Amino acid sequence: MENTRLKVFLVEDEMLIREGVKNSIEWKEEGYEFVGEASDGELALPAIIKEKPDIVITDIRMPFMDGLELSRMIRKGLPSVKIVILSGYDDFSYAKEAIGIGVTEYLLKPISSEKLLETLNGISEKIKQEQEDRDAQETYYKEMQENMELRKMKFFAKLVSGELSLAEAMEEGKEFDMNLSAREYTIILFKISLIKEGNAEQQDFIDAFGKIKDATLNLEAVYSFQRSLDGWAFLIMADDDGVLEERVEKLKKMLEEIVSEYSNIEFFGGIGEKVLRLRELGKSFEQADKAFAARFTHEPNQIIDAEQIRNVSNGTEFDVNNFGQLEKSRKVLEKFLNSGAKEEIHSFVNAFTDEISDDNFKSLIICQYLLMNIYVTVMSFCEKMIMDSGNTLNQENVSKRGEELKQVIATVRTRDDIKEYVDNLLSHAIEVRNEASKRRYSDIIQTAKDEIETKYMEESISLNSVAAIVGMSLSYFSTVFSKEIGHTFVEYLTMVRIDKAKEMLTCTDMKTSEIGYEVGYKDSHYFSYIFKKTAGCSPKEYRQGRKGKE
Repeated sequence: MENTRLKVFLVEDEMLIREGVKNSIEWKEEGYEFVGEASDGELALPAIIKEKPDIVITDIRMPFMDGLELSRMIRKGLPSVKIVILSGYDDFSYAKEAIGIGVTEYLLKPISSEKLLETLNGISEKIKQEQEDRDAQETYYKEMQENMELRKMKFFAKLVSGELSLAEAMEEGKEFDMNLSAREYTIILFKISLIKEGNAEQQDFIDAFGKIKDATLNLEAVYSFQRSLDGWAFLIMADDDGVLEERVEKLKKMLEEIVSEYSNIEFFGGIGEKVLRLRELGKSFEQADKAFAARFTHEPNQIIDAEQIRNVSNGTEFDVNNFGQLEKSRKVLEKFLNSGAKEEIHSFVNAFTDEISDDNFKSLIICQYLLMNIYVTVMSFCEKMIMDSGNTLNQENVSKRGEELKQVIATVRTRDDIKEYVDNLLSHAIEVRNEASKRRYSDIIQTAKDEIETKYMEESISLNSVAAIVGMSLSYFSTVFSKEIGHTFVEYLTMVRIDKAKEMLTCTDMKTSEIGYEVGYKDSHYFSYIFKKTAGCSPKEYRQGRKGKE
């Protein structure tokens, strides 16, 4: 900005005054570029639109179009242009109207070249400050792009909950370049998972994850929302009959082809019903979620809807009198315990119990036997998790669950009773599992944190550079880091830098610009911007506040 001359345009109907203003200032030497002049607003407006000056100096009273009307037109078409009105009328009503329009300065004639230049220099500083603020804001938003997936998922949650009106959904969708206007909508929930664990398998998983993310970005009228480390929600839209079904099939085929490249990865997807209004999206999500929950009770590598689930299930309910079926139910439970998420428990329990025939729930003895089978499976899993993690503190909880089981067996009577108990039991088991599996990414996260701690002051440190160090793809590392730390990479890096800056502001007499440079911000203005955004006050105010407490 320092090397760019600000452009000035002059509008004045009196030629002598216009020439006087034009020739009384050495424009280039003072850091300005005089780009044009006109004798009235009507002639000036097209020239101003063409030249896009930074500052317009205009007389207030002119034929054809006066200065106030010209100012209104400029503010409407070029709102960033600063306007200086020159007036021979010391009338408050003119000044008031000018202020209402948004004029920057209102000066009375006659005015000396020194006074005009002083005014222009003040406006110049204001323009530079605004530009620096815009640059800082743009840099900030670029750095915070990592938050995009999180914001998108929150937006998706609001869409399917019916929380947003149509107008609000359309407006908020613009932030993510989503045009949500359509005649038909549906949702697909999709997830990939490893068949077996291992370093090579994990790399395949990361590759597949990246391919799915990239491939689905460019599909017409399909928007993706990342729901977890391995799952997505897809919103598919269409305006013409039959097109929605075509797009669903195209997406299914693409997902199937990508995953088929990896022999150790399986997938499952649930398709929601078609709805005709955006505010009915919750119905489609509910049906997709119901079909999606069947991944625990049905064969993998399918993308199906709720109707297909019903057709597959007919006549194939679990028979608890059949040892083979009991073994099947145990495996279904174990599959969920190994890969299910806490927020999926309710859907899973519904799908699991729907597979058990009504006849089996009519016998109290069978219900109790079923509960015992579920309890043994879940507690065996918990004990294995506890032993593997070396955590003996949770052993007390396991014993406590045994006492609860005795009470439940004595009181349980209905399918709903069993659902409620299994729901609570699984919630406990998933907590145990998640606690035990925290170490899965601990080495990777610790390496990333160490890298940030030792290189936070380097401008080159980035999500990209740290992802390369830990050997992960950019998008996958970003997701893992956010999930494990609770903050995005850039948020965490910023917190480290600002904490270091606070230490220096408190313990040293270094200048603010020097401190910004030391913690990794080479642009002092951006450092001040990000500090205020994070700490709620400027670096100077923070230092003064800390000094006041001493």
